[in-house]
Amino acid sequence: MNRATLRNAALGTLACAGLLTSAACGSGFDDKPAAPAQQSAGPASLQILIGSSGDAETTAVRQAADAWAKASGSTATVTPAQDLSQQLGQAFAGDNPPDVFYVDASRFADYASVGALEPYGDRIANSEDFYESLRATFTSDGKFYCAPKDFSTLALIVNDGLWKKAGLTDADVPTTWEQLTSVSEKLSAKGITPLAVGDTRDRIGAFMVQAGGWITSPDGKQATADSPENAKALEYVQSLLKKKYAQFPKQLDAGWGGEAFGKEKAAMTIEGNWIKGALTADFPDVKYSVHELPAGPKGKGTLSFTTCWGVSAKSKYKEQAIDFVQAMTTADQQMAFARAFGVMPSRQSAKDAYTTEFPGDTPFVNGAEYAQGPVNAPKMESVLADFDTGIQKLTSTSPASVLERLQKNTQAALGN
Repeated sequence: MNRATLRNAALGTLACAGLLTSAACGSGFDDKPAAPAQQSAGPASLQILIGSSGDAETTAVRQAADAWAKASGSTATVTPAQDLSQQLGQAFAGDNPPDVFYVDASRFADYASVGALEPYGDRIANSEDFYESLRATFTSDGKFYCAPKDFSTLALIVNDGLWKKAGLTDADVPTTWEQLTSVSEKLSAKGITPLAVGDTRDRIGAFMVQAGGWITSPDGKQATADSPENAKALEYVQSLLKKKYAQFPKQLDAGWGGEAFGKEKAAMTIEGNWIKGALTADFPDVKYSVHELPAGPKGKGTLSFTTCWGVSAKSKYKEQAIDFVQAMTTADQQMAFARAFGVMPSRQSAKDAYTTEFPGDTPFVNGAEYAQGPVNAPKMESVLADFDTGIQKLTSTSPASVLERLQKNTQAALGN
């Protein structure tokens, strides 16, 4: 299972029984209880809830937390959640949230919109060092809420063996949509499926960015789905699908793009750096290279996936919690996490060290400069799930109708 899937599975669905609406429906943020007494200095007993990707991440975070606790004289208890959304929901409904917790970018706007998060981002030392695209992801109403702990982007993964079999060289790796179409034609002529790509906005959305479009305005206030730019993107994807230059994983008897690629059902796929671990574990003999995604009509574009260190607005140890996050997000600590469980540092100052140690990841890191984060607006989960359904029917549905429906649903969710 890829890293993004693990994160999404851990976060689950935000329903009325979950974090946000349980807070809004019961004794939560809408009731505006008295602020907890703050302990601004001295030892603290921090509770930290994480949506861990596995034992390696849990161990690394616990070691880092123990080092901070020893240096500060505090205690820091790190708990890996079985279901992060459910456990946070119960904690907030019971008025006893953890002091620090992971916040996935796709859920951030929901948390921020009900006052669950302390907006501390600019209090982290050298906060401008975080990639601007990541800062934007965790900014709402002009406030930088929480420090991104790491990130992933999408890139083009090329199977070296199938590439050579088709008579292609490094010079044939596509850098534009036109070149992607051209090389797909050559691969298809050799009986090789050119591209395996996921059938959701978390992959197809990259084409929208490359065309200059997106689902909402940068501030998340307005629906921008039904635009000429987005239409051009979906029309291009539709053309690839109809010619079978691109196929969804299920059409290739695979659960996700990485599996289809690993089984050598396609010469290329579009995935994040989590594919490295999956290929090493399940398809160690497949040789491949990583490249930035082909540019579209408006230039380069990719999607980013990230998580921040959320600090509870109800924590009585806010100062100590922010100090904890400061320690977790230094360039050195982020490099330690990178070595331990394969994440990419969110600080620009760590880029050179990271790409020197992991040169194959350079295209992923470069994507941070032009990446689009998840939709930064609350109440959008069902809207985006419906959009995914439209994408999955793209070969038989007009892009215009898919975008018209997305526009209407997005406007309804945003209240405009």
